[in-house]
Parts: sequence; C-alpha cells; structure tokens
Amino acid sequence: MRAIVQDRYGPPETLRLADVDVPVPGSEEVLVRIEAAALNAYDWHVMRGDPRLARLSLGWSRPRARIRGRDFAGRVTAVGTQVRQIRPGDAVFGDLGDANGAFAEYACLPEHLVAPAPANLTPRQAAALPLAGVTALMGLSDLGQVEPGQRVLVNGASGGVGTLAVQLAKALGATVTGVCRTRNVDLVRSLGADQVVDYTRTDFTRHAGRHDLVLDLVGNRSITALRRSLTPTGTLVLSGGGVYRGGSLVGPVWLLTRGRLLAPLVRQRIAILTATPSRPHLDRLRAHAEAGRLTPVVDRTYPLDEVPQAIRYLEAEHARAKVVITV
Repeated sequence: MRAIVQDRYGPPETLRLADVDVPVPGSEEVLVRIEAAALNAYDWHVMRGDPRLARLSLGWSRPRARIRGRDFAGRVTAVGTQVRQIRPGDAVFGDLGDANGAFAEYACLPEHLVAPAPANLTPRQAAALPLAGVTALMGLSDLGQVEPGQRVLVNGASGGVGTLAVQLAKALGATVTGVCRTRNVDLVRSLGADQVVDYTRTDFTRHAGRHDLVLDLVGNRSITALRRSLTPTGTLVLSGGGVYRGGSLVGPVWLLTRGRLLAPLVRQRIAILTATPSRPHLDRLRAHAEAGRLTPVVDRTYPLDEVPQAIRYLEAEHARAKVVITV
C-alpha cells in the first residue's frame, strides 16, 4: 500500500510517499481502508520532533511511528477474532493516537479507538472530527462542565478545535464569544457565536466581559490576562498553544506547567486539557453531528502524495478550521 513515511525528524521535505506492507489486524483490532485523513498541529510537532522534550515519548533520534497521521474516516475491510461491535463493510472514523498511521491507504487500530461514522457526514468531514472534536468536547463538557445559560469564550475560534468548540458550546446551551483574526470573523459568526472578537483590534481579556469558562486554544495570552476574562469562580481550560513556532526544549508545556502550579492558589479553577481518543467520545460526537448540531468545516483538501504541502500550509497558519487528506 501507499503511505507517507518519515525516517528522521525535520521539515515537510523529510516526508515521502512509499510502498509499505498492509498491516494485519490482531485479535482485538480492525483494518480500515482509509478514505480521508485530517491534519492536526500534532502532526507537524511529531514531524519535527518539536519541542525536543517530546522526543522522550516520540522517539529520541527518529519517530518510533514511521507513518504519519492520526485522524481518519474509511471503511472496515477486516476484523480480529475478538472484535464484537465493528464488522467488515462498516463506515467508521477514529483516532490512531500516538501510534499514528492515518496517512496511508490502510490502517490497523484497536476496536475501542474506532466508531461508526456519522451517517450525515462525508468521509472528509468525518475525518475532521476525532482529535479536534474530542479536544473540544473534553474541554467544554468533561473539564469545563458547561451548563445551559453560562457564558463561554473560545480563544482560537476559527481553528480546527475552535470551530467545533463554538458549535458544541452552543449545543450545550451556552452563550458563546469567539476570538479570531479579522478574516475569520464571518466564519465564526456563521457557526453560531453570539459575539465575535477580532483580536487584532480588541484585547478580549479587557473588553469582552466576564465568562464562566474560557477555553484557550492558542496560548498567546498570559494566565493572568486570561483570568481577567473569567468570573470570580469561573474555569480556565488550557490546551497548549497554537502560536508556538517550534525550536525550543519545552514549547507550550511551560504555559501548562504554570497553570498547574497556580491552580491550587487561586479561587478560579484552572484545568489542563489532554485529549485522549476513546469510543465514548466518538459516539458523543456522532450523536451531535447526526442531530445537526455539529458540522466540521474543511478549509482545503490535498491528495495523499501532497501531504508535505498540506503540512506546510498548516504550519504557516493560513488554515481555517481543518485541512484534510483524501486517499
């Protein structure tokens, strides 16, 4: 099969299209014929081995997982002997996690990381959901505990996670403020945001009011500034930093570390978000999508052999919402 492989850390030029063996599912695994795969910031971090501290888990001298890509949608072609809920022929979507392998014609993964795809979404849309959708869902519901009538601010509302977070926050009954740059204001408003703040013109930490929950997906403001946007008992959920440019030892981990250190000392709640793929979260995303409450926004699509160009586009921060690979 064809796959995008990487044998050393570096820029997009280190990625290449190669022929590799089709994986064979174990007893609790499923084999999926990939129809579409989505890019995430995670992919370029792994590609570059950046920040360097992450190489302790990714592989010190080169990536342990040779094939890039996490999110996918496709159709099951084979299942292991212990698989009970998924059958050959099922349309599915999922997240391969740190094992990677979605930028390929086939991928193998445990049954608990895959779920039936939303019936009303195309494979391209379904592929855009798993990691970004689980991140948004966990930030708003699991950690943020959003309730109807609360005020939620999403910093980074036009990104892959942000466009889903705005829709999910509305589905949970919140009043939503989305923060984005000028060219994305109309997009964020079209997703249901009640208020949209153009950060190039307005400092939302001073002029957008107080919120019960601030979901920070960018990492471009200090924790002190973000707390100004909260009510006295509000919750700040930190999820790394989208503006991190690479080339450091710890990268956005330092912001999260400061959050953990400060959390016990303040009345406002500070939570650190680490998204982990799971079947229950995928099922919740499917339910929202099939009810018409959640529709992924796809900015651009690229064929499999143009993954390096797609990652270069994502790295340059030109992307709005999701970039998808068609296989």
